[in-house]
Formats: sequence, C-alpha cells, structure tokens
Amino acid sequence: MTKPMSRTDTPGAEQPAAPSMRADARRSHERLLAAATVAFAENGADAPLEDIARRAGVGIGTLYRHFPTRLDLQEAVFRTQVSAVCARGEDLASSPSPGEAFAGWLRVLASYLVTKRGLAGALIAARGRDSDVISACSQIIRDTAGRLLERAQQAGAVRTDLTAPDVMMLVHGVVVATERTPEQADRLLSLTLDGLRARDAGKDAGKDAGGEQS
Repeated sequence: MTKPMSRTDTPGAEQPAAPSMRADARRSHERLLAAATVAFAENGADAPLEDIARRAGVGIGTLYRHFPTRLDLQEAVFRTQVSAVCARGEDLASSPSPGEAFAGWLRVLASYLVTKRGLAGALIAARGRDSDVISACSQIIRDTAGRLLERAQQAGAVRTDLTAPDVMMLVHGVVVATERTPEQADRLLSLTLDGLRARDAGKDAGKDAGGEQS
C-alpha cells in the first residue's frame, strides 16, 4: 500500500538536484523526475508512487527521501517541464525565421499541455491558483510567448492585433477541445496558425508563420 501523503504545506517546489548532492543521489533524483514525468503523462497526477520508483530503478524509500510528499514530486515535475518548454522557446528566439520559430514553439507548448494530464489541476487544488509555483510557471510561459510573438509580428509573419494572452487562450482551447482525441491537436493547431498569419503578408511570410502551405 502506498504510504499516505498528507502533508500539503511544504515549502516551495523541489528544484533540480543541487550540484553539491552526491553523484549517486543526483542520478536517483534525475531518474525519479524522468520516471514521474512519464507516469504522470500516462496515468495522471495520481499515478502510483511505487510504479514511479520502479520505473526509476530505486526503492520507494529513496523516492520519499528525495520527495517527501506526492505534492513535492508533482511540483518538481511541473517546474521541470515548464523550464524545458521555455528553454526551447529561448533557443527558437534566435532563429532567423521568427514566424517559423513562433509556430514551432506553439507546437511544443501544445504538446506539453496535451500530455500534462491534470498535473496543473492537482497543484491548483492543493496550492491555489495564486500559489508561487502556478504564478511563476504561468508568468514564464506568458513571457516566452510574448517574446516569440513580438519577433514574428516585427517580421510581418503574424497579425499585429494578436496578444500573448490571445495566444495562450487559443492554444489552451485547442488542447481542451482535443482532450479525448489528442491525435487531432496538431491538425487544429495548424488551422489556428493559419488564422494567425498576417493578412497582408506575402506568400513567404505566411509560409513562415504556419509551416508549409498545401
């Protein structure tokens, strides 16, 4: 039976393993995060902790030493995923094709949102929508969206009346609409991107904003 995880008032979210952590402990920490990411995507935020430990190749006691509560593990996975999504956005921000970079990152964001399987909802239920972890992660995603959008607009690839909040709502809309049919998400996102192209952009700019035209 899974050990009860009743403590919900722990300090801020778990961060990636500290550099001072022993090498074997750091490897266990990283394996647990990777295993939990897959388990939460496949089975939701209530995925069995024993299964996560097994996937990571460690005992359940090791999991509890790194993440004393389920909530600690959920927060660590959530922060790690958001950091990875936004790091990809930073990489794309230096692309010579701003419209293509914008479209590419929205696909990365949508893919992440499709697979998170209630993790944000579990954290909101436990911590509150205005909690540090939710607020900080939401802000960094909005900031990344805003930077990529601004570059695409300046390049004439994306319509100028679009705002970062608009982008977030549109992507969330696609994800929610395809919750039971995630295989449809990419098609609907392509249609959305087509609608975001600058109306006065030439053929090349339109292609840049939404990918290859048919």
